[in-house]
Amino acid sequence: MEQQNNIIKAIEVKYANLGENPETYLKGLLQAKPINYWDYVEVDTLLSLQKPRTDFKDEEVFIMYHQITELLLKLMIHEIKQIVYHESPSQEFIITKLSRLNRYTKMMITSFDVMSGGMDYDDYNTFRATLAPASGFQSAQFRLVEIYCTRLENLINEEGKKRLPSDPGVEEYFEHIYWKDAGLNRKTGQKTLTLKQFENKYLDRFIALARKVKGRTLEDQVAKFANPTKEMTDLLKEFDHLYNVEWPMVHLNTAKHYLDKKGENQSATGGSEWKKYLHPQFQQRKFFPAMWNELELKKWGQPD
Repeated sequence: MEQQNNIIKAIEVKYANLGENPETYLKGLLQAKPINYWDYVEVDTLLSLQKPRTDFKDEEVFIMYHQITELLLKLMIHEIKQIVYHESPSQEFIITKLSRLNRYTKMMITSFDVMSGGMDYDDYNTFRATLAPASGFQSAQFRLVEIYCTRLENLINEEGKKRLPSDPGVEEYFEHIYWKDAGLNRKTGQKTLTLKQFENKYLDRFIALARKVKGRTLEDQVAKFANPTKEMTDLLKEFDHLYNVEWPMVHLNTAKHYLDKKGENQSATGGSEWKKYLHPQFQQRKFFPAMWNELELKKWGQPD
């Protein structure tokens, strides 16, 4: 009884501190329905989100896998934001979040077996024609992870750096960012429809976020520690390699399986030169370049 009285008292204090009448909320509890799993997780809504464009059964596998990937990316962003927006995160706090980030990234990498071995080759190469110009390139959350994790200059490959002015602004970084090369002919200025759609929907948001997190990205936050622990450093390097080498290579090898298994060298739905664009040696994306030695940076994305 004493415990119940303490709980009621705590509820009264909670709402009194909010300037509200506690009795109103206590009465509301009498009418509220008990929560259940399917409503809390929105199971019915979740299971209704697959809208295939063809009658090929494996198209639903394709859709669900990409939805799972987007949920994993959201989990990653959830953890990264807690570091980025923390005023003074401890190493212990960062280590906890990095452990989760690495776990989610490994899940993305291993789950790609669903794509590489979970769809019929001929069916996929038939229904994929209905997806153009949509492309996984258009995943905004993938770009958000990059912006939260590192300074924009680390998202510019060597060719892009040659084009940058001496003191680039945020917009200029985005003009030469590595992923833009997947849909822009630098000689003619012609953009693919895939890139046009993507920039029209998200570019302003990306620029605004980059300004907001300037000086406090994950890279910036960990650089504040004069003597980082080996555990934190190892986890940061692991995350960098998982996300920027292993994940792109799994993606590239899966693309090879479906687009070039029989020597067809088929084009991607987004129109990119996927063999070149997807390779980490071309992207040259590194979140924490200061943590790698010169040889490691030079061999980035190359086989061991």
